[in-house]
Amino acid sequence: MTEHQTAEDVLVVTERPAPETRTRPKKQPAYAVIVENDDFHTFAYVIAALSRICGHSLQKSHELAEEIHTRGKAVVWSGTLELAELKRDQIRGYGPDYFAPKPVTFPLGAYVETLA
Repeated sequence: MTEHQTAEDVLVVTERPAPETRTRPKKQPAYAVIVENDDFHTFAYVIAALSRICGHSLQKSHELAEEIHTRGKAVVWSGTLELAELKRDQIRGYGPDYFAPKPVTFPLGAYVETLA
């Protein structure tokens, strides 16, 4: 200490300052809307629903309808959880299948699942 400094002027640091941690925003996982096959809804109905709700072309909707039919289910849309739930609900609420010989009034089987 110099003659002009007093003990009150001296700052003593006993700990290191914590390093700045940069937190990266956590990415939200992608969610898939999956449509299940049934023996009641027609291809025309499934194609129309996928085109209108998911925005697929008629060809892509037809390919997905084929996959649903042959594999028992297919991922028809993926994105954020909120939009996936909306798409699922829209698919379920698309309305009766008037293309069928007897109108089918229950919804397509659709659910949301996390993509791994």
